[in-house]
Amino acid sequence: MSANPAIHISDPLPLGSSGRVPGNKGIWVGICCEFVEFLVLFAVYFVARAHFPDAFEQGAQRLSLLSGTLITLLMLSSSYCIACAVATIRQQRRRASIRWLLAGLLLALAYPLTKLIEIQWNLAHGIDGQAGIFFSVYYYLTFNHMVHAFWGILGILWALARHLGGAYSAQDHDGLEALASYWHATDIIWLVIFTFFYVLV
Repeated sequence: MSANPAIHISDPLPLGSSGRVPGNKGIWVGICCEFVEFLVLFAVYFVARAHFPDAFEQGAQRLSLLSGTLITLLMLSSSYCIACAVATIRQQRRRASIRWLLAGLLLALAYPLTKLIEIQWNLAHGIDGQAGIFFSVYYYLTFNHMVHAFWGILGILWALARHLGGAYSAQDHDGLEALASYWHATDIIWLVIFTFFYVLV
């Protein structure tokens, strides 16, 4: 088998369980709740944008596209590493899986750090929650996403601790799959936020 886990991320599990839902039912209930919550928030975004189109156009031009792009790269890279952690444990490569999970954690931790720097930049340029409807919606959505990202980071820490303790194997790694599923869902939501606030000018 190839040493490159990225090539085999979608390989079926060794126990012939391809086609099953990864993780567990509990995590998918949580993911569905997360999606419903953000669907409501995105609906608020569209209502506000429809009523204040000029404010949204001008507001997007004031945000740091560099910061938004960097956060996007961090989220995608972290998700990739966690996917590789799942792929390598399926291949019974426990040490490689732990290394991928640790890399995913470090990249995930860089997200709130980058966001904090961006917020400081925003405040230095007069961009706060009182700067208009666009920025009120922007902060509300991004802070909500940050909360979900923190939960995901705590999940990565928990999964890493269990992984180091030998909890996961090629035959039993539902917890790691559940973490990956949640983190990918949080990643998808950020991609939508990035598009709505940083790209759609």
